[in-house]
Amino acid sequence: MKKMLLSAFALWGFAAFAQQEVMSAPEPSANSEKTWTRAGLISLLFNQTAFNHDWTGGGTNNYGGNLNLSYDANYKKDAWTWDNKLLIDYGLTRVDGDAFSKKTNDRFAITSLVGRQLTDTWFVSFFANFQTQLAKGYKYGTDNTGAQIRTETTNFLAPAYFSFGPGMLWKKNDNLKVNISPATARLIFTDKKFTEFGPHFGVEKGETSRFEFGAAVNGYAKFDDLIKNVTIENTLGLYSNYLDKPQNVDIDYTLNVLMKVNSFLSANFTLQAVYDDDAAKAFQIREAFGAGFTYKF
Repeated sequence: MKKMLLSAFALWGFAAFAQQEVMSAPEPSANSEKTWTRAGLISLLFNQTAFNHDWTGGGTNNYGGNLNLSYDANYKKDAWTWDNKLLIDYGLTRVDGDAFSKKTNDRFAITSLVGRQLTDTWFVSFFANFQTQLAKGYKYGTDNTGAQIRTETTNFLAPAYFSFGPGMLWKKNDNLKVNISPATARLIFTDKKFTEFGPHFGVEKGETSRFEFGAAVNGYAKFDDLIKNVTIENTLGLYSNYLDKPQNVDIDYTLNVLMKVNSFLSANFTLQAVYDDDAAKAFQIREAFGAGFTYKF
């Protein structure tokens, strides 16, 4: 019930912007030229806590970093629109006394969305999305002697998700859009070594892939001028698999806040909430904050 309410609330937040303007389809201009809009951002964020030997308040030295690359390439000509986004996000942290460095984030995603305009804001659309992680993921623990150990749980393309399907797109502009796809196919891939003893992210024991068919809703809202020098970006993804427990809606929501100091220095706050019944029977929450270098291109 909680996840259904969160899904409804998040979707309502995006839909509040999506007021349909019922108008006839615009006439393509004979003189219109193709237009590409490209924008990218690279940020390298750092965080550190350090104590000297005389510090009596307790604490452990630690340090970490996060590399983020975001690139958008959007095309528009006549009644056609084509939006593409690449996202790479990877972070590590190290704590004194730990035997291993640990990932704080690892995400690789490509999304492509093409639409044919029907009215000023509504398009018939087709989308494709691919996402995975770049490096191995581990579960950490100790052995019988108390030594720290780790067990590999994920890897590049294990798991990996590929989704695609037709739908309807409401698009106010490049920074505000919602795509609804009621007939979405989704393929989940993994390595057979992870399914040797049981399911892995929904892929059955002994298998390497899983096919799903359901409905997907994807929303994007970016605000540049609500607060001076602060950019707020919201991304929401919902998916329901018709073939297995359609009431268990997968949720992936990310809030990213970029606070600009000057052309090269910034602070960044990220909050991600994920619910995937096949991965964990609870919400997965990730929060990160850091300061560092940012370059827009």
